[in-house]
Amino acid sequence: MVSSYRPYFDPEYENLSVRINPPRVSVDNSCCKDCTVVKVDSVNKPGVLLEVVQILSDLDLTITKAYISSDGGWFMDVFHVTDQQGNKVTEAQTIDYIEKALLPKSRTTDPLKPWAGKKVGVHSVGDYTAIELIGRDRPGLLSEIFAALSDLHFNVAAAEVWTHNRRIACVLYVNDDATSNAVHDPAQLSAMEDQLNNILRVYEDNEKAFCASFSVSPTHVDRRLHQMLFADKDYEGSCPETQVDYTPSIKPKITIDRCEDKGYSMVTVKCKDRPKLMFDIVCTLTDMHYVVFHATISSDGPCASQEYYIRHKDGCILDTEGEKEKVIKCLEAAIHRRVSEGLSLELCANDRVGLLSEVTRVLRESGLSVTRAGVSTIGEKAKNVFYIRDASGSPVDAAIIEELRKEIGQTMMLSVKKAPTGLKAPEANGWAKTSFFFGSLLERIWNENQMA
Repeated sequence: MVSSYRPYFDPEYENLSVRINPPRVSVDNSCCKDCTVVKVDSVNKPGVLLEVVQILSDLDLTITKAYISSDGGWFMDVFHVTDQQGNKVTEAQTIDYIEKALLPKSRTTDPLKPWAGKKVGVHSVGDYTAIELIGRDRPGLLSEIFAALSDLHFNVAAAEVWTHNRRIACVLYVNDDATSNAVHDPAQLSAMEDQLNNILRVYEDNEKAFCASFSVSPTHVDRRLHQMLFADKDYEGSCPETQVDYTPSIKPKITIDRCEDKGYSMVTVKCKDRPKLMFDIVCTLTDMHYVVFHATISSDGPCASQEYYIRHKDGCILDTEGEKEKVIKCLEAAIHRRVSEGLSLELCANDRVGLLSEVTRVLRESGLSVTRAGVSTIGEKAKNVFYIRDASGSPVDAAIIEELRKEIGQTMMLSVKKAPTGLKAPEANGWAKTSFFFGSLLERIWNENQMA
């Protein structure tokens, strides 16, 4: 028998750098007069930049400037952030949360997971079944999906819906209306899957072009939507009637150059600024297996300028034109997915089975299409936001809005808002921390539990 020998490595060696230089997070309100400065120093690990940006985005903080450096195995970030009203972050609970959540140990132990009541959020499915849908978008599709779930006596407690290039991606959280628990019965799950796939199958020639599936993955909802649309190749081709009409001065411009002295590819993004822009770009680069070594982020009025120095995770830079073209297309798609035109409807009502089916039916019968939606449930209240446009692409007629007020407004609070094209649509209209719900809902529930 031949014995094999391997060199011995002390398992504590990997933790040596942490013991010598422990991770640090600081939130400073004194060094800048118009923003809060968040500094993060820790050992560099794959995906750590995305984790940090994700946490700040989920708190609905606007990143006005950022400086990223992660060479030499150490991760050093500086973020200049404000709240949605452009003020410093001064609330003690929020500052405490930032300091705890951004520490590596906190990110791995997930301090936000346990809470009472309805467990719908970005980190835990809780008492809900998560459904993922991808397929071709068409007028009335969302209404059909919600109607099918209502007929099966499933309650939709939370949802995220994105549309881009005639494709739709949804993440839905549902439970059994009779038990208020997640759905475990194989017969119920099979019936749900069959009905949803039948709805998505309409107008699809390729069986692989649509899918309704169940997920228990703890993946961040916004990141999952990016992953679903990226896998669906929504970045290929374009859909002129759904693209935002940018002026030449703020039309997204993405270039990729070679940084010869350091051996990086430099990705430069100049576009209209908006919330979560940095998250969407870092998320896309990460899911395409690129590593960000350095970055500089800045906002000048309505415009954002971002530079990323990257390599592929195998250490290679972008040498071929084909690689560069794909990265540019994917980043453009990531920027466009969250941009919504036209009007937004904000609705608040007592939660019940069939509520979303009723609302989306009225929208469909009014000749309106939903381009993006966010659904949340807090206690017994349902809070929903729909971005809508005329099915023909024309501006929504004022008479239709008045009819919506008469029909929908009788049973729920309805607020109709104008969404500025591509620029801080929720914030510009005074919405307090919607963030399309998941991050803010998670934060609010966590804070309420701490106070209790």
